[in-house]
Amino acid sequence: MRLKHYQEKVIKALKDYLGELSEFREKYQKALEFDADMARDYNFPKRAWEKSTGSSIYHSKTNGLGEPLPDIYLKVPTGGGKTLLACHSIDLIQKSYLKKQTGLILWIVPSTQIYRQTISALKDREHPYRQTLDISSGGRTLIKEKTEMFNRLDVEENLLVLMLMLPSANRQNKETLKVFRDAGGFTDFFPAEDNYPAQEELMKRIPNLDCFGEAGEVFNRQIKTSLGNTLKVLKPLVVIDEGHKAYGENARTTVRNFNPSFILELSATPPDGSNELVKITGRELHEEEMIKLDIHLTNKTSLDWKDTMLASFEKQNQLEKLAKEYEQNTGEYIRPICLIQVERTGKDQRGTDFIHAEDAKEYLIKQCNVPETHIAIKSSEKDDIEGIDLFANSCDIRYIITKQALQEGWDCSFAYVLTILTNPSSATGITQLVGRILRQPKAIKTKIKELDECYIYTFKPNASTLVREIKNGLEDEGLGDIAGRLVNDEGTNGLDSLKEREIQYRQGFKKFEGKIYLPKFVIQEKESWRDLIFEVDILSEIDWTKIDISEIAERTLTDKESKEQELTLGLSKEEKELLEETGRLETKGTLEIDEAFLARQIAEIIPNPWICYNLGDNAIKLLSKKYDRETIAANFVFIIEELKKILEKQKNILAEKVFKKLVEKKKLHFFLISRAGGFVLPSRIKVKSNKQLIRNDNTPIQKSLFDYVPEENINELEKAVAIYLDEQEKLLWWYRNMSRQDYHIQGWKKNKIYPDFIAASKSKTKKVDYDTVFVLETKGIHLKNEDTKYKQDVFALCKELGAKKAWKELFDEFPDHDFEFQVIHGDEWQHKINSMMQ
Repeated sequence: MRLKHYQEKVIKALKDYLGELSEFREKYQKALEFDADMARDYNFPKRAWEKSTGSSIYHSKTNGLGEPLPDIYLKVPTGGGKTLLACHSIDLIQKSYLKKQTGLILWIVPSTQIYRQTISALKDREHPYRQTLDISSGGRTLIKEKTEMFNRLDVEENLLVLMLMLPSANRQNKETLKVFRDAGGFTDFFPAEDNYPAQEELMKRIPNLDCFGEAGEVFNRQIKTSLGNTLKVLKPLVVIDEGHKAYGENARTTVRNFNPSFILELSATPPDGSNELVKITGRELHEEEMIKLDIHLTNKTSLDWKDTMLASFEKQNQLEKLAKEYEQNTGEYIRPICLIQVERTGKDQRGTDFIHAEDAKEYLIKQCNVPETHIAIKSSEKDDIEGIDLFANSCDIRYIITKQALQEGWDCSFAYVLTILTNPSSATGITQLVGRILRQPKAIKTKIKELDECYIYTFKPNASTLVREIKNGLEDEGLGDIAGRLVNDEGTNGLDSLKEREIQYRQGFKKFEGKIYLPKFVIQEKESWRDLIFEVDILSEIDWTKIDISEIAERTLTDKESKEQELTLGLSKEEKELLEETGRLETKGTLEIDEAFLARQIAEIIPNPWICYNLGDNAIKLLSKKYDRETIAANFVFIIEELKKILEKQKNILAEKVFKKLVEKKKLHFFLISRAGGFVLPSRIKVKSNKQLIRNDNTPIQKSLFDYVPEENINELEKAVAIYLDEQEKLLWWYRNMSRQDYHIQGWKKNKIYPDFIAASKSKTKKVDYDTVFVLETKGIHLKNEDTKYKQDVFALCKELGAKKAWKELFDEFPDHDFEFQVIHGDEWQHKINSMMQ
C-alpha cells in the first residue's frame, strides 16, 4: 500500500531521528566500556532528539534496568492510518537502530475492539499491515497472543509480534495477573532450575526479574519462567497504540519494567510529558482525501426522538440512491450506514423513560419499513456485527444501534450518518461518536458532494454548544478519538460489578411491613376488581371518527417555516484552526408523498391501520386545497411531524373523556384494596449501590422507611427533597418510590405515573401511628410543561375521588388515614412541604 504524503513525512522524521540515535548510542556504548559510571550521565536519546528536531525539550525515560530509553510519540489523528505507520516504523527501528530483522515486538493496545481488529489484520497475509512486516522480516513473521507459547528459536529466527491488551499489562497486583505468573512454558529463555550459578548470573545482569524466594534465604532464589520475565530478558521493541491510555502510574511503570529497548507510541492525543516527534493535522488528512468534510449538523426542534429518526432514515435513503448511481458509473461499491446512539441497550432496561436500542429498531421496522436484516445492535450484551464484513457487497446492514460500544477502535468508512438520541441537554455524545463517521471510503473522494461529506442528526441541543463540542472533539482530541479511558457499554459507573443486596425496613418501622396500602384505579367486574388497563379500558373505547385534524390545514408550507436547521462545518481559512461554520440553512424533508408511509408513521398513535390511512389521506387533501403536490412533497416530513402532534393531542382529549365517563358511570373507581389485588409497599428491595444518601451535615438519613437509600438513583432535586423530608419533625417516614417497579397511578395516558416519594406524617392522636400519606411527584423548574399539567390533573382527580370517607367505608384498617397527592416544582418544593407539615 502506497503511503500518503503525510505518512511519508512521519517516516522521514522517524528515519532522521533513528539515524542520530544510532550515532549517539554508539558513543554511549563506547563510554560504557571505558567508564560505566560516567556513561550513566550520557543521555543519548536526548542528544539525538536535540540534534534531529532542533528542540531542547525532551522528557527523559529509563527502562527497568535504569538504561536510557528512547520513547517517542507519533501524533496522528483518527483515520490517519496509525497501524500502517506502526508497521513501517517497526521496519525502520529494527533495521536502522536495532540492526536486525528478527526479535520480539510487544504490541500493546487499549481495548478489546482494537485488539481484535489489529490481530486479525496482522494474521492475514494478504493485508497491507502483514505484508509490510513480512517485507521487513523477509517473510518470517509470527503473530502471537499472550496465551500462546513461543521459544527462543521463534524469536531468533522470526520477527515475533506479541499482542497484549493494556489492562493485562497494567500491573495492579503482580501475583494475580497472568502475564507475571510462573507459566512454566518459557523455560527456554532461562537457565535450568538446578543451575544456580547461571541463575544468579542472569539475576545480576537483569536484577528486576521476578523470583521465588528472597536473597539470603537458605534455599536459593529461583527465577520465575513467566511471560513477564521473558519480556525482560528479550528487551523488546514496544509499540503502544493509543499511547495516552498507558499513562496511568501503574501502567507506565509496568511497560518500562519490561526493559524495552525502544518505545514507539501512536496516538491522536499525546499526553503532557510525551516526546512528540511528529504531528499530523486534520487538514493534512483532508488534503489526502482521508476524511469526509463538510460535517452537516441538523438540529430537530421536535421533542419526539422519532422525528429525528425519521430525518436520518430519509438521509440514509438519499445517500444510498446516490451510492448506487456511483457504483453504476464507477464499479465502486458504497453502502451508507447510519449509526444510532441510544440511551439504553441492556435487556432489562427497556420500558423506562430512556430510549432503548429495541425501541429504535422497532421504529425502523414498523414505521419506516426497514427490513430487520438491515439493522444491527452493538452492545456489551448483544453484538450483531461480530464477525461480519461490513464492506462486503453481500452485507445488508445499514443501521447500527449502540450506546457507546463504537466509541473507540471501530472502523467502517461506510458510516455516513450519526443519529444522537441520547440526553438532548448533553453534547458530549456527539464528540464521542463523531470520529466514527469521518473516514472516507477507500480514502478516495467520489466527487459526489453528498458522498464526500457526513451528517449528524440530533434534537433540541443548543447549536453553538454543539459546534463547540464538535470542534473540540476534532481538534483537541484528534478528530474525535476519545482520550484517556475505556467505557463500559452500559455506563453503569461500576455498579454492575457490585453484588446485589437485599435491604429491609428500619427496625422502628418493621411493624408496618406488609401493611402500607396505597390506592389505585380499578375496574369493577361483577363482584371483583381489577387494575385499569389503558389499551383495554381506554384506548379501545375511543371513537376515532371524532378526531378533528382540520388544524393541519392551518400549517404554512414555506421555506421560512422549516422545522430544522442545518449547520455546515468545513475547513477554516486559518491554518491554526481546522473547522469553522461555513454555512447555515433551514431545510425540509425530501420524501415523496406516500400515503401508506404516512399511515405507518401515525399507526403508533392510532391502533387502526384503516383509520390511519384515511386520516393521512384526508390530511393531504386538506393541504392540497392550498398547495400543489410538489410543495407538499417537499414538506412531507414536516407534515408528518405536525400531524402526529395534532393526533396525539386529539387522542389525549378523547381518552380523558372516556376515562371520566367510566368514573361517572361508577365503572372506574379509585380504591384502597387490602385483599389480593391491592398495592402494598414492598417489605424487601434489592439494590446495587456503593454510596448511601446522607444528610447535608454528613449525618445518616433517619426517617427513610428502608435502612439504606442508594444515592445513585436520585437526581439533585430529588436528593434535596429527600433530605428535607428527612429533617421534618412532623414526618414519621418517607419512601423513595422506584420508577417502573413500585407504586404507580394509571391515568388516561398510556404511560403510568410513578410518583417520586411516598411519605407519612405523625398522627395527631394516639389511635394510629400516622394519619396522612403524601404521594409526591417532583418536577424541575424547566420541566413545567404539558406532562406536568397532566400529572397535576390526575392528582387533582385522585384527591377528589379519595375523600376521607371513602377510606373509612372501604378499608377498616384506615379509619383515620388520609391521602394527599401533590406535584411540587423546583422553585416551590420547600413551601409546599412546609404547608403539608402544618
